[in-house]
Amino acid sequence: MISVRGARAGERDAILAIHRAGFGRESEADLCARLMGDGALALSLVAEVENRAVGHVALSPVTLPGPAGPRLLGLGPIAVDPARQGTGIGSALMRAGLAAAREAGWAGVVLLGDPAYYGRFGFAPAAGFGLSCPWDVPDEHFMAVELAPGALAGARGRVLYHPAFEPD
Repeated sequence: MISVRGARAGERDAILAIHRAGFGRESEADLCARLMGDGALALSLVAEVENRAVGHVALSPVTLPGPAGPRLLGLGPIAVDPARQGTGIGSALMRAGLAAAREAGWAGVVLLGDPAYYGRFGFAPAAGFGLSCPWDVPDEHFMAVELAPGALAGARGRVLYHPAFEPD
């Protein structure tokens, strides 16, 4: 059975190992380490199976230029232990992350990812909400979801991520 909970003190190494294994490279683990080190995670959730951490999702605040806009989170990175991929852990992390963000009063979540996968969770191209990506990616891959009806009404501009997302 999958359970999802907030990350605990002392789990940093296990979380980074999940990102390394899940992506097969260091970049997402490095990003997660920088976000953790800067105290930049609004939500950090761990999926467990049989009391073992097998997945992690990070959500950090993002902003829009200009006057105060809606409170937005950027989702990512998200990773699942390769031995457990395809078993619903990523979906459980997504549902729990969106529910926790909604409960905490965030207006919406943006991410860069596969439209076929993230569309299942209500994500749609962010351009439809007036939001643009800071990186040169296909429009359909930069996505957003409102956490309450109309929460992103009037949101406009290029989304600004934490400096940890900038390439070295």
